[in-house]
Amino acid sequence: MTEGARASVGVVGLGAMGRPAAEFLAASEFDTFVYDLDAAALEAIAEKGATPTSSLKELAEGSTVIFVFVPSDDDVRTVCLGEDGLLAGAQTGSVLAICSSALPETCEAVAAQGAERAVDVLDAALTGGVRGAEAGEINLLVGGDESVLDRIRPTLDPWCGSVHHMGALGTGQVGKTVNNLVHWAQISAIHEALQFGQRLGVAPTKLREALKDGPTDSRTLREIEQMRFTWHKKDLANAFAMAQTVEPPIELPVAETAREAMLSITVDSVAALLADRQPDPDPARA
Repeated sequence: MTEGARASVGVVGLGAMGRPAAEFLAASEFDTFVYDLDAAALEAIAEKGATPTSSLKELAEGSTVIFVFVPSDDDVRTVCLGEDGLLAGAQTGSVLAICSSALPETCEAVAAQGAERAVDVLDAALTGGVRGAEAGEINLLVGGDESVLDRIRPTLDPWCGSVHHMGALGTGQVGKTVNNLVHWAQISAIHEALQFGQRLGVAPTKLREALKDGPTDSRTLREIEQMRFTWHKKDLANAFAMAQTVEPPIELPVAETAREAMLSITVDSVAALLADRQPDPDPARA
């Protein structure tokens, strides 16, 4: 973005994280273009002031900054690198920020093709969850050229509460994965510990109140019943994949434990625990 110029921003993916970002951007001084496969999502966001586009290329052609919010590495490659994808239509000098949880090598593949078109690529991983997104308080962990990050900071202000430059391209994803390792380990430990106390005769609600007043207090402890536990398999799989990229490979024993523990932790099991009752036996109802 040149100084004084009005930025045009593109948002790809109007799910739980992308939709709030697009809404905050549309409510700000930015022209906001959006793309999603869900026609209803496009119609709803249009009512908030964003402009739906019919293709990724159309969105890219109209945007100086593009944020990608799609679920998987394969999705990132498809929307960014496809024949009719974002880089096929991106403006020279524009910035593409990968906000999905993706492997560093996926970000590097996008950046390599971006360089051929004079498009700067950042990996801009999100932490803060759905509630953070809805409140415009995302914590953004960014890898890539810091001067490029500084250039797009005005487009981050409407939907981010904090922005951290982590280092070279891919380090935003490393930071997100470190966050995820702590997150899932905390949930596993809290759930197990409260069950332990319950079995020994202390109500989990009483235990949690006591723990909140001690050194074990955390946002996870305070808000565990508001969490959805949606992405633990993907997050931990990414961690194990990254651990194999160095020599010798990194051992992650706590992550191994969390991977197993999270298979039995559900919304219902947490609700049951905090209500001091047995969980619903049907996991589909969780």
